This record gives sequence, C-alpha cells and structure tokens, in this order.
Amino acid sequence: MASKPRRVVLGITGSIAAYKACEVVRGLVKRGAEVRCVLTPGGAQFVTPLSLAALSRNPVAQNLHDPSLWEMAHLSLASWADVVLVAPATADFIARLAGGRAEGVLDALILSARVPVALCPAMDAEMWEHPATKANVSRVKEYGYAVWGPEKGELASGKIGWGRLLEPGEIVKRALVLK
Repeated sequence: MASKPRRVVLGITGSIAAYKACEVVRGLVKRGAEVRCVLTPGGAQFVTPLSLAALSRNPVAQNLHDPSLWEMAHLSLASWADVVLVAPATADFIARLAGGRAEGVLDALILSARVPVALCPAMDAEMWEHPATKANVSRVKEYGYAVWGPEKGELASGKIGWGRLLEPGEIVKRALVLK
C-alpha cells in the first residue's frame, strides 16, 4: 500500500536566503510532498507570495488576522502538517520562538503544532556567533525543535563564515524523513 504524501508547512522569514525557499518548495513538491507556505512580513521583502503559491499550488498564509480566511490559519495549518519547517530562520525569528512569542502566523502555528519542527538558520556570522543567538538556539532545542545548520561558506555580506543556509536539496531530504 502506498503511503500518503508528506504534508509540509514551510515558513519563510526575512533573510536574503529566502530566495532559496522557492527551491525548497519545488524540491518537496517534486518528491511528492504537499506544501503550504507561511510567509512572514520580512520574508515577503525577499520572495513573493505569488511565487510560493505557484510552486506549491496552494495559497500562502501571511497574516494572523486575515479576514479572508474562514478558519484560523495558524491552527488549521498546525493540525494539517506532518512537519513544520522554517527555511530560512532568522536570528530574530529564533529569538521569538525561544521566548514563546506568537505575534505572527508562523510563530503562532509553531506554538500550536504537535508535529516535528525544524529550523534552518541563515544569518551573518557575527549574528550566528552572538551569545544571545547561541542561547536562543539552545532554548529552542530544549523545546524539541531540530536545528539544521547553518553551514560555513560565502555569506550575503561577502564574508566567509558560519551562517549560510543549508543547501535546498539537503533541506528537502531531511524534511521528508523527519520524525
């Protein structure tokens, strides 16, 4: 008997690496996953809802208080998902999760989710190495969230260091087997 497709909620936050989220969506869909995207206001500065909707073949959630949604997006998506993936996850977003904040669709969804959650950090090396970021990453791991990456490599600033988003293919591979 064939297994049902994996249902993945992909959150995209405000990092320049957000453009790679389109590759993640495409890779997940190609491998048979159903994908629903949640785009933060910062993420929308780097990638459009239309691009994500076209690639995922589903509407994109952006506003916790969107009157056009007939059900609460953060609750319905949390119960729909088999896995919640955030790629990229900024230092600010990780800090909000560490503090238990729920001011947007994505952070409220994660607080409501009872499925595996994976965060893929992407930021400049100085931000990644800051003690506050390290403490926040430790805290979200205590909550049971997986943290994949970052990698060392060329960053948007032109520097070489830790903070680079994992390659989209690696994120897809991990998302499809996360339990």
